[in-house]
Amino acid sequence: MEEFSMRKIVLTTILTALCAVQIGCVVPIYSSSADTRTRQLIYVSEGYRHINGIWERVWGLELPDLATPYRTHGGVI
Repeated sequence: MEEFSMRKIVLTTILTALCAVQIGCVVPIYSSSADTRTRQLIYVSEGYRHINGIWERVWGLELPDLATPYRTHGGVI
């Protein structure tokens, strides 16, 4: 029974260490150099900047609304 308990502790420790490395707790995600870190942050934020446009294209939010809230005369202008 003691062997199972020790194995469980070791596996939990290994899993915790792997998760900590993956999320940037132990090894930082960005560089410690200010210039390099700025370049990395700009590169990452450029990807986030396009999310709203992609969302609008996917859901068709940028298309004109066919049910206009104002009356049209229906003739040729």
